[in-house]
Amino acid sequence: MKLKTIEVGGTVYAEIQDGKPVYLTDDDKAVAFDAPATKDTISRLNNEAKQHREAKEALEAKLKDFEGIEDPVKALKALETLKNLDDKKLIDAGEVEKVKQEAKAAFDERLKQQEKKYLPLVDELSKERDSLRSQLHTEKLTTAFNRSKFIQDKLAIPVDLAQSRFGGNFFIEEGKIRAKGADGNLVYSRANPGNPAEFDEAIEIMVDAYPYRDSILKGTGASGGGAAGGGGASGKQITRAQFDKLPPAEKAAAAREKLIVD
Repeated sequence: MKLKTIEVGGTVYAEIQDGKPVYLTDDDKAVAFDAPATKDTISRLNNEAKQHREAKEALEAKLKDFEGIEDPVKALKALETLKNLDDKKLIDAGEVEKVKQEAKAAFDERLKQQEKKYLPLVDELSKERDSLRSQLHTEKLTTAFNRSKFIQDKLAIPVDLAQSRFGGNFFIEEGKIRAKGADGNLVYSRANPGNPAEFDEAIEIMVDAYPYRDSILKGTGASGGGAAGGGGASGKQITRAQFDKLPPAEKAAAAREKLIVD
């Protein structure tokens, strides 16, 4: 699924329907994504998974009381036999061990059957929970990219290309958007040292470190020999060498918006 966008005044925004962002499915059907409902579903599934896990653990705890008993029917029969024996009578030690082994095998089989019954359900619920969590995280990051003032004011590429290039550096941790640099380390704030950078500052730091930053930044509007952007008005020129080094998606944007010079 991908976010459905609309362009207003040259700026790309996420399309909103009834207060919800609209996504396009693989067969191009528009679907409004209800983030609050998704969050509630994740909470419900987490609770159900917890209940199933606790039920399984409780069952395993009960079965531990019968470890060593393989066949419950034979075990009960043996107990009944012992009740009817006089104190002076003894049963063969080999028969006792046989009963224990049979009872243990029976309960081991019962435990396996319980695991076969509950484990697939727990796995299915876990996968569904992870899928919904991934969708929620994707929506949160997409919203951040669309609302970013830095991207709107400073970048010359569309929001979706900016997210395609830098989105993989962001992740959700304890409900907050964080970023990792190319070295895999957390991106920290320059303005507030010791604290993780907020989204706009993080994207600015990553753009600053991007080898082809000049090709994706908007021009300053300056002109003349000292102007940035290869001497073209508003930084709209890019050399052929710079263009050839760009990733495919950014090449497409550069071809539309910049003049390629040798």
